[in-house]
Amino acid sequence: MHRVPAHVTGELVVVGTGIGAARLTAEGRAAIEAADRVLYLVPDPISVHAVEQLNPRSTSLADCYVEGEHRRKAYARMVEAILEPVRAGQHVCAAFYGHPGVFVLPSHDAVALARSEGFAARMLPGISAEDCLFADLGVDPAEAGCQSYEATRFLERRPVIEPRAALVLWQVGVVGSANHSAEAQAPRLHELVERLRELYPDEHEVVVYEASSFAGIGPLVRPTPLVGLADAVTPASTLYVPPLERP
Repeated sequence: MHRVPAHVTGELVVVGTGIGAARLTAEGRAAIEAADRVLYLVPDPISVHAVEQLNPRSTSLADCYVEGEHRRKAYARMVEAILEPVRAGQHVCAAFYGHPGVFVLPSHDAVALARSEGFAARMLPGISAEDCLFADLGVDPAEAGCQSYEATRFLERRPVIEPRAALVLWQVGVVGSANHSAEAQAPRLHELVERLRELYPDEHEVVVYEASSFAGIGPLVRPTPLVGLADAVTPASTLYVPPLERP
């Protein structure tokens, strides 16, 4: 464990850039601008430009990934890259795509480690893919309830599902894959479809969804019968399964 000298005042703020640069909150923008150092991980050049325009002392974390390597090793490198300037006494902002607390393991690990070493650390929310899904599909989770699972864990843990409530499955486009790859892989997609067919009829209409990262461009919304799901999934897909019965 690192010991914090009395004179060191390092601090960490983790922010979400939202789904697309246009959805960066005023709070997140201010945190990026005020930082001594910004470490960021975003998927598109417009978001990269937005972060670097707000603070030229910005560095991408994308180089932490190694092709074919388990993603957790990359996450560990990200955490160390974030904590290094904090330990040196800098005010650091780590900016992650979407909501920094939703499917972003290194953000949680960095905050926890910083606090354990005696540094001030906090997380600010961002606009997540789930927020976009509710808006784009016109879904209100209060109507019938909503169950939410990461696709691989849903497949492996087989949780008890209430078919009369909505179901959201994340990362279906890479289900069963734990390693980083430039070519998206979903080795267990057909297995996922078969699991869903145990719970819903083949003709039950589901929605393959992908939020748009760019202003003026609509989301991908692809309704399909459950039995045809495997042919409709994209690498960045989220799956929305409506309830079997209307509330």
